[in-house]
Amino acid sequence: MTSHESAVERRILQPGRNCWRLAEASRVAFLIDAADYFAALRSAALCAQRSIFILGWDIDSRTKMLLEDPADEYPIYLGAFLKTLVERRDELEIYILNWDFAMLYAIDRELLPIYTNGWQTHRRLHFHLDGVHPVGASHHQKIVVVDDKVAFVGGMDLAQARWDKSLHEPKAPYRYRSNGQPYPPVHDVQVMVEGEAAAALGELARERWRKATGQTINAKGSAGGTPWPSSVVPDIHDVEVAITRTLPHFNGSPGVFEIRQLYLDAIAAAKRFIYFENQYLTASIIGRAIEARLREPGGSEIVVVSRLSGGGWLEENTMSVLRARLLRRLRAADRYGKFRIYYPDCAGLSPECINVHSKLMVMDDRLVQIGSANLANRSMGLDTECDLAIEGTELRIREAIARFRSRLLGEHLGVDPDRVREEIQQNGSVIRTIELLRGNERTLRPLEGEIPPEVDAAVPEASVIDPEKPIDPDRLIDEVLPVEHRSAARKRMILAFAVLVGMGAAAAAWHWGPLAEWFGKESLINIANRMQEASATPVWVLGAYLIAALTAMPITLVIFVTALVFGPVAGFIYAFCGALLGASVTFGIGRRIGRDLVRRLAGQHLNALSHWLRRQGLLAIIAVRVIPVAPFTVVNLVAGASHIRFRDFLLGTALGMAPGTIGITLFSDRLTAALLEPTAFNMALLAGAVIMIAAAIFGLHRWLRRRDAANEPCSSEG
Repeated sequence: MTSHESAVERRILQPGRNCWRLAEASRVAFLIDAADYFAALRSAALCAQRSIFILGWDIDSRTKMLLEDPADEYPIYLGAFLKTLVERRDELEIYILNWDFAMLYAIDRELLPIYTNGWQTHRRLHFHLDGVHPVGASHHQKIVVVDDKVAFVGGMDLAQARWDKSLHEPKAPYRYRSNGQPYPPVHDVQVMVEGEAAAALGELARERWRKATGQTINAKGSAGGTPWPSSVVPDIHDVEVAITRTLPHFNGSPGVFEIRQLYLDAIAAAKRFIYFENQYLTASIIGRAIEARLREPGGSEIVVVSRLSGGGWLEENTMSVLRARLLRRLRAADRYGKFRIYYPDCAGLSPECINVHSKLMVMDDRLVQIGSANLANRSMGLDTECDLAIEGTELRIREAIARFRSRLLGEHLGVDPDRVREEIQQNGSVIRTIELLRGNERTLRPLEGEIPPEVDAAVPEASVIDPEKPIDPDRLIDEVLPVEHRSAARKRMILAFAVLVGMGAAAAAWHWGPLAEWFGKESLINIANRMQEASATPVWVLGAYLIAALTAMPITLVIFVTALVFGPVAGFIYAFCGALLGASVTFGIGRRIGRDLVRRLAGQHLNALSHWLRRQGLLAIIAVRVIPVAPFTVVNLVAGASHIRFRDFLLGTALGMAPGTIGITLFSDRLTAALLEPTAFNMALLAGAVIMIAAAIFGLHRWLRRRDAANEPCSSEG
């Protein structure tokens, strides 16, 4: 008996090693795609008596849970639905914990969710943002617990651009955001459990709530039946479920890396095949474990289903590059033809692709793991994650696991799941089964994952883009922002804040001064409306940014005015695109005129800036956009003259400018609201925006001063 055969015979799930605990579930159901999950969740919530906990990476009150109004007369939108629930159930408390998201994602999310009518409408509907995590990390668990009796765990957030049927029809009329924008098909998986396992997940949810808010919520027993929906047929009865987690090192608490260990244990124990579905494939430690199995003569098959592309330009130039690097290593290690990676496709879908958002593994017929953790470094050690796992200790459980894998492959291949299962049983290979059955209108296609060499060379290592450990801000600032530039950075941050305050003061003076009588708000609104509706508006707005860049006008001022005229969404889009255009043109000018002329124009003291930008590349561009060490135009000219790769420059500019652009846009939006409708609520929001911007700027200012002091050589006495 080989070491792998003996490992298979041992229990894989071990509390304290690769899972938090094992808990009995009286029923388990695998819910494939959001149409099934959202309907099941809504039905369970309708039966709630005492408590509902919702934990997520993204939660949006505008999420549509059903396509049509149901007979129960409850709303179909998440926020209104939950509000109605607490209004009609006197003892029901609902707790919603959403990640306190990075500003980089703000354009895709519900802005200022803590203040929206979708949440702050009832005293027993509690909404909080979870910001208790290391720098660069996120709360990524997707958990819902109803009365501690039924719970849901998986890859699906209760957010927009998630709802889809398993048909994944091209250009489906039901796949639209609340603003009318269509989104591509989405494939995802959630698991529903009942009984002791749900109670354990309730304990986990209350502990996360306590850490995030400081409030202790005691469990409340509820009488009556179970909230398990009658429409959901269980896949397994009476089975042990493992709860496995990732919790990063933070505030003195030791990290928990059970998910990573479970993946490693399962990969090592696999005998015939491992089937993965995952949004990403970038985790270094998982990649090394797969490589080791692929080099073995008797190693198991490794099949991955992922998405062809997705996440927009930013993701294509970051995570897709890391995936391509790992795929090269895996294919080089695949001596015996045991590795395949596919993406799902269907006729008529191009140029879109199915967004594979699921995070699951099926090892042989012995283990199934479903949850929030991506096959990415950050899910292995940096973000908070939660997966559930079931081990096939009995024949009935192994058969249920095999049926689940066949359902997934049947959906992707457009064939009956029974046909998939029969083929796997006959030929003993998942790869041969896929190759035999693919080619229908719904199918799996090989994913090449290749990227141009120049893109590969422009992207840094995974430790920067996809870190596994918490980022040390002090170490990062020492590496990417030299001491000689920090004094200028501190001054420019204060100057940027002064510009915003000055603009706000000027706007207030106009509103409450004599100018308001000559040029009232109605006139301004009419002018803004005409500007927004003009067909040539995009051209002249981008032209204005180009002129501003060429004349070294402060970019903060230009962004502020843009947001003032066009509002938060259109204003951000115009400002972001305009800033990138202006930066690109002045970068090209710097590249054209050369270093000597740039030095004469910008000053001899910027020679060190040129060397630093050229040496640090992408990281330096990000740093100089977040913490400005020189004027916008000067940085562009110096970067161009320093022969930095244009892709590095553009990507760094986009990443570094996004938070500040969003912050200025929100400030302008709140200022406009306060001037046009000076209610106490709007004034409070404006004050909050000013305080947040001031806190961010002066926090960075103090941080840089502290780092300067830490880097000064210690004086000696004697």
